[in-house]
Amino acid sequence: MGFFQQLLSPDFMPHGFCYLWDPRIVWLHVISDGLITLSYYCIPIALIYHFIRKNRDPPFNRSFWMFGTFLLACGTTHLMEIWNVWHGSYLVAGVIKAITAAVSVATAAMFIPLVPMIISLPSRVHLQEVNCKLQEEIVQRARAEQALQESLATSEAALKDLADQKFALDQHAIVAVTDVQGTITYANDKFCAISQYSKDQLIGRNHRILNSGYHPKEFFQQMYSTIANGQVWRGEMRNRAKDGSIYWVDATIVPFVNSEGKPRQYVAIRADITERKRAEEEIRQLNAELERKVEELARSNADLEQFAYVASHDLQEPLRMVAAYTQLLAERYRGQLDRNADKFIGYAREGALRMQTLIQDLLAFSRVGRNDPACGRVDCDSVMEEVLLILGPAMRESGAVVTHAALPVVWADRSQMTQVLQNLIGNAIKFRGNEAPVISVQAEKAGAQWRFSVSDNGIGIAPEHAESIFVVFQRLHARTEYPGNGIGLAICKKIVERNGGKIWVEARAGQGSVFKFTLPGDATAKEVLAHSL
Repeated sequence: MGFFQQLLSPDFMPHGFCYLWDPRIVWLHVISDGLITLSYYCIPIALIYHFIRKNRDPPFNRSFWMFGTFLLACGTTHLMEIWNVWHGSYLVAGVIKAITAAVSVATAAMFIPLVPMIISLPSRVHLQEVNCKLQEEIVQRARAEQALQESLATSEAALKDLADQKFALDQHAIVAVTDVQGTITYANDKFCAISQYSKDQLIGRNHRILNSGYHPKEFFQQMYSTIANGQVWRGEMRNRAKDGSIYWVDATIVPFVNSEGKPRQYVAIRADITERKRAEEEIRQLNAELERKVEELARSNADLEQFAYVASHDLQEPLRMVAAYTQLLAERYRGQLDRNADKFIGYAREGALRMQTLIQDLLAFSRVGRNDPACGRVDCDSVMEEVLLILGPAMRESGAVVTHAALPVVWADRSQMTQVLQNLIGNAIKFRGNEAPVISVQAEKAGAQWRFSVSDNGIGIAPEHAESIFVVFQRLHARTEYPGNGIGLAICKKIVERNGGKIWVEARAGQGSVFKFTLPGDATAKEVLAHSL
């Protein structure tokens, strides 16, 4: 205790005497030394508080603590300067300065080797650049991790989809996998069911166990050549099941290639088409039978047309003789025999004339089908003028009025086209009511064809007879009401159909009728006509 009292005793005059106790000088030194002391004390305290709060170890640990001690010693030296202004404890001040000097020398000795290391530390700008790069790397890594997670999720979804697709495929198709030698390495349940082999009996066996012997050797050579070159092969195959039964499959064989582009295995996907093949075979047999019957019918029709032509042609001569002699009998012996004889001769003559007319109509009908129509470009306006000229007497007798719009050019036989219009307009004049006939002929484009219509204000036709009136010798009225043999519309139907068109009637009883028919236009007529023939 005495030592510290002696150490702090004022042996000399305080510095205030040196300043002559001038307040300005005294307080200038006191305030300056006070601020320096405060600064020296605050720096290490702030550093120690910072590292303790952040829970971090300071870099250059020993040098850091030595530097803090140096700052505290320097602060204490300035604190003693303030003390000595009033007390003059110069011995203590010297001791403190000696300690400060020792600490300063030790601190300098420790810091000199650290100078190159401190100089080599990166600058703030460099640290900012490095920090930015690290942040970019962190962002990129986060993105990569996110992408990886999404890729994993996508892969999982893809695997699930693949499993679902395989399940769906197995439910529908016959699936098998073979190696490049054709040895079966996988077979699904559908394959086992249709082949009647178990999986154990199929795995490790060659596909040749299903060969039915139906396909030639070249068929399999072409198939193996295709898949061996890495190409997909498609085709229909006839196989034999375990029990010997035959089944058909529509097969697609897909080669899976390795990194060198060479097949490493084949996946065969098949569909059972046995029922379809049976149906096709039945249809083929039915078509063959139908073609045979069509040929027979064509021959029969040709023979019938030939017979009708020959019969009608050969019957005309004896009928003319019968008609001539019955007329001669009527002229020579009328009134010389009894009244019944005159009546019977009249009946015979009328029957012969009617038979002669029927035969002539039948001959006209058979001629339509005997030869191919002499088709060409036909101006229907010109045909219409010719028809009106032919029907002139009948029109004047009945008071008929026939009008027509501009008619087109069609591809047809001119004489047959004339016959069609003459028959339709003639019928409209014949089957008239109490009023004078009013007849209109029109034509309009209907796709690749022209649709003609012949309308009138006559007695009309009941709908139930719309089909039967086109049958040969089909009549709806007695001969005493309207003359004719019922063959005109049949001829019209035959002509129109042979020229690639069709004919029909739209009518109601007592309200007139509209006959319509179609013919090919000039541009596509040749093709339509060739198809119809």
